[in-house]
Amino acid sequence: MMKTIPIFQVDAFAEAPFTGNPAAVCVLTDPVTEKTMQKIAMENNLSETAFITRGKDEWLIRWFTPAAEVDLCGHATLASAYVVMNFLEPQSEKVVFRSRVMGHLTVRKRGDLLELDFPVDNPAQCELPPFISESLGAVPSETWMGRSDYMLVYGSESEIRHMKPDFRSLSQTESRGVIVTAPGDTVDFVSRFFCPQIGIDEDPVTGSAHTTLTPYWSARTGKKTLTARQLSSRGGLLECSLESDRVRIAGSAIIYLRGEIFL
Repeated sequence: MMKTIPIFQVDAFAEAPFTGNPAAVCVLTDPVTEKTMQKIAMENNLSETAFITRGKDEWLIRWFTPAAEVDLCGHATLASAYVVMNFLEPQSEKVVFRSRVMGHLTVRKRGDLLELDFPVDNPAQCELPPFISESLGAVPSETWMGRSDYMLVYGSESEIRHMKPDFRSLSQTESRGVIVTAPGDTVDFVSRFFCPQIGIDEDPVTGSAHTTLTPYWSARTGKKTLTARQLSSRGGLLECSLESDRVRIAGSAIIYLRGEIFL
């Protein structure tokens, strides 16, 4: 008997259609294997596919790139909350997700925005393998390591915008990804995120990276609330707030499609 899975595609942290980061959200009513989830993510060929399952007072969530499962994904969590609030539980103002590694993650409506509540990732300064700066074509002024990513600090938005990485070389890094960041011209800070080692050369907008970026830029600027822009070709705008050991990351979401997967 053929099984169907509802699927939605949502542009997260988007200012208009075809901007932000597209994520697929698959709503599971029957269990599927991890192998099947990975195949679906590969077939979708988006930076992230989220699988959500309704629990009693929460939703279980898992995230897959085309190549691997990841411990945390911001934009696909935002997209999943958009689907729950607009299609599955349209009366809700808050969605609680339970992840396998990062515990409970809450998303709330905040006016026209959706706001993620994620654990902070306080980075520590570290040494950078020389091949990474060679792969990026620019030596950073500071090098930090967060929970899973390098964070490299540069002097200007222009350096970040015009960076042209050698992704084949960069894929040798043992971290999940490499964040590059600098002060912004019209926002508090800008960034890009490269992760060829997990199947994505450049992620369009990376919510989870802002759990690392926010404490750094908050300490550097003295601000608790900051505006941020990710400078991928699609681009994305985020509002980030540091509150003790949590980071709140807000953005807009726009539905692109809904349909069914046939298995």
